Amino acid sequence: MKAHDGLYIDGAWRPAESRDVIEVVNPADEQVIGRVPAGNALDVDTAVRAARAALPGWAATPPAERAARLAALRDVLVARKDEIAETVTAELGAPLQFSQAVHAGVPIAVAGSYAELAATHSFEEKVGNSTVLHEPIGVVAAITPWNYPLHQIVAKAAPALAAGCTIVLKPAEDTPLTAQLFAEAVHEAGVPAGVFNLVTGLGPVAGQALAEHPCVDLVSFTGSTTVGRQIGAVAGAAVKKVALELGGKSANVILPSADLAKAVAVGVANVMSNSGQTCSAWTRMLVHRDRYDEAVELARAAAAKYGDRIGPVVSAKQQARVRSYIEKGLAEGARLVTGGPESPREQGYFVSPTVFADVTPQMTIAQEEIFGPVLSILRYEDEEDALRIANGTVYGLAGAVWAADEAEAVAFARRMDTGQVDINGGRFNPLAPFGGYKQSGVGRELGGHGLAEYLQTKSLQF
Repeated sequence: MKAHDGLYIDGAWRPAESRDVIEVVNPADEQVIGRVPAGNALDVDTAVRAARAALPGWAATPPAERAARLAALRDVLVARKDEIAETVTAELGAPLQFSQAVHAGVPIAVAGSYAELAATHSFEEKVGNSTVLHEPIGVVAAITPWNYPLHQIVAKAAPALAAGCTIVLKPAEDTPLTAQLFAEAVHEAGVPAGVFNLVTGLGPVAGQALAEHPCVDLVSFTGSTTVGRQIGAVAGAAVKKVALELGGKSANVILPSADLAKAVAVGVANVMSNSGQTCSAWTRMLVHRDRYDEAVELARAAAAKYGDRIGPVVSAKQQARVRSYIEKGLAEGARLVTGGPESPREQGYFVSPTVFADVTPQMTIAQEEIFGPVLSILRYEDEEDALRIANGTVYGLAGAVWAADEAEAVAFARRMDTGQVDINGGRFNPLAPFGGYKQSGVGRELGGHGLAEYLQTKSLQF
């Protein structure tokens, strides 16, 4: 797609107040592929005021009509799925096949799920002698990351639209072209002017102005825990609701009875997909001491196959960050099984698929989110030791448990301090709530629980 040189506000593309631009770089070849406006606080204010003006009409629109607009949006995304995949590949660097299946396919499924929820959800219920109304919370500030550029937008915009809220989106500056494509799709789907607005810009400028705006009722943010804390503090001072999906350091617990080869293969694939840039990636593999050496060798062989199959990380800054963590792992005594800090190609922001063994729970690479194709394999003595290691970080976003008996895996998963756990390689479910414990965030996305984040309740007493 061709980059727009304006912002999408109140149903039209209009020039930004600032003449500053953001250059979009293809991380595979380091070439500039487009330029978008770097919106400022005045642009944010214009967008928020458009959303505020559109709110009464959209909130009063019958849920069936909101559902119809969401169904139309899903259909536009389906019709443009090839363009979506090509755009994500160009600005994120994901292999085209992965972009087609995941970056385009998952948002289509999520948009469809909210079209159905908008049509079937009960926005009114009887509770004794009261009628409880579920009403839109108001104007939503959606601030999204670059790692799943369309999915993260749809996971916020679709439930907000279903609830009757209006939206101002500030996408990540690394992947703004996908956000512009989504704005085109919203327009084509017939969503009324002002209901959805897009301001591209820098986080410390446009993002901060959006989070602080007094006419925003809810800030929905996905990104780092550090920035999430700042947004939470700003929102708390204004007694404003937040939904925060933050960092993760997920544990992949392989119990002694598990099919080790399958658990390791799926675990490595989980970490290497999207070049490791997934907050729910199982970056800590926990293996019983009696099967540890076998698991390490299986992981080495599995990771080596990904050498030419994964794309670059999103930027030079991210490449440097990931490589610094690999160097820190070496400095702290972890054993490098495959990969390493050296770039595997002369051009592009590539990082070698990397596996560390002999990692202890206190090491930096076992505690901090790396956000790259780096797997740490930890040894445990017994089930209680595995649980201590699994729960032994400030995060609690996702995880996995493997066992021959499903009930055994479920029993362990129930004791994990994490918001979502895959049992023996469980499949993605767009209706299941996703979100974290501890410093992995506040609130949930997807399905009915995700819709509830954008609703507030009013009770009528009779």
